[in-house]
Amino acid sequence: MTYRETVVSEVPTQREGEVVLITGAAGTIGSMLRFSLARPGRHLRLLDVAAQDPLAPGEDAELVVGSFLDALVMADACRDVVVVVHLGGLSSNDFEWDEYLDVNINGTYVVLEAARAAGVPRVIYASSNHAVGFQPIDHGSLVPDYLFPRPDSLYGVSKVAGESLGSLYHDRYGLDVLCLRIGSYRERPANIRELWSWLSPGDCVRLVEAAMTTPRPGFRVVWGVSANRRAVVTLAEARAIGYYPLDDAEVFADEITANSDDGGRDDPPRLGGSFAWPSP
Repeated sequence: MTYRETVVSEVPTQREGEVVLITGAAGTIGSMLRFSLARPGRHLRLLDVAAQDPLAPGEDAELVVGSFLDALVMADACRDVVVVVHLGGLSSNDFEWDEYLDVNINGTYVVLEAARAAGVPRVIYASSNHAVGFQPIDHGSLVPDYLFPRPDSLYGVSKVAGESLGSLYHDRYGLDVLCLRIGSYRERPANIRELWSWLSPGDCVRLVEAAMTTPRPGFRVVWGVSANRRAVVTLAEARAIGYYPLDDAEVFADEITANSDDGGRDDPPRLGGSFAWPSP
């Protein structure tokens, strides 16, 4: 698999207002944030190797076709940027180690290094619940934000590495880095596990906006879930940066439970759900 065949669109040398760079802008979350993060005085720079929809009339954005794995691409893309929202990467458990190493781990390093070199003050990193997926669920207490890594897969390991790189770049270079341990982003929850892990599109926007605008965050690890009644993770750090979710997966609970093959039983009682099943 080749990731570095890129064509870079022209990046202007200066823009009025703040410039926000989104990597992985053609992905599920990125394509939603493209329009949901639009604000007067905010220019979105949308980077992806995949083709994106053409700009709409009046849309204050630009399309950059290229790979965040390419240091030259990232150097140009980070010009005049005030925050990088790093969504790009492999986002499932279906790849080999070399691919995670190349794309998720080395790619995150390239993004952070480009941001540092360009003087970008803040990076928001899309981490995952799978960085701590082997953590047992105790319905009597909430899992904290800064839980020690317990990855449930090679994908989870790659997210742990990304968080560690973010910590290093904050401590050594003073870069503000917020790691969002995203639960299950969907239009609606799909199964019983997602009654606690669901992150709605509206709450995803609120989470990223809070991460972009909270003053002097330093290094943060924040759970990215909605205000789900069946919560098993804390939202303390999320509220500390100004994230107040509004949606609750419980409105779908009766339908999901009725259609469940397990009669309402939880997935494996670990944060990573089926990722944490024992290997055959």
